[in-house]
Amino acid sequence: MTKLGDLRSPDLRDRAHRTVLAVPLGATEQHGPHLPLSTDTTIATELCHRLAAALPDIVVAPAIPYGSSGEHADFPGTLSIGQAALELLVIELVRAADRFAAVVLVNGHGGNAEPLRAAVRTLRAEGRKVLAWSPSGAADDTHAGHTETSVMLHLRPATVALDRAEPGNTRPLRELIARLRREGVAAVSPNGVLGDPTHACADDGRHQLDEWAESLVTLTTRHCSRL
Repeated sequence: MTKLGDLRSPDLRDRAHRTVLAVPLGATEQHGPHLPLSTDTTIATELCHRLAAALPDIVVAPAIPYGSSGEHADFPGTLSIGQAALELLVIELVRAADRFAAVVLVNGHGGNAEPLRAAVRTLRAEGRKVLAWSPSGAADDTHAGHTETSVMLHLRPATVALDRAEPGNTRPLRELIARLRREGVAAVSPNGVLGDPTHACADDGRHQLDEWAESLVTLTTRHCSRL
């Protein structure tokens, strides 16, 4: 697996045109009382590394650790750059990556989805080769619940305070999203959790990562030849 930040510029002179740049897009935001602020960035980065391990000619860019996380602003430690800034950041980054064959944006935070879609529309209208992917999940387990906690127990168990894990709001996101967008996550879940992390385990996290990585590799393989 090759990291862009470890390369020197001449290393890319003869290979950038046939290399896909994978960009982890994360966030720095609260993940309940038990998970680190870097959770989304950690997961997005791991999936980019798995993509690079599975396919040839993939280079992993340094992660973008800030996203559109205004809905978590009531919780200390959350740093959000907002939708407009994220959309512009993605647009300018992909424009700057024109020497690469294509760019795959691997998104780890649901709040990034809307500005990411807008950025991709603009970039594709300009004729740029870009693909965006986000992991799927259960409607009642969307933030710091069983899935994310299990994944972090597999990836970085020392960062998980499982003894502090507690259930949050387990209603499906579609029932919460209107109020969440108006008033923020704290209004629908005082502990910042959407789901129940109390039975999370590393084995479930490993299986989930395998499924996500397979989906990402399949989509990238299918689309990059057409980008």
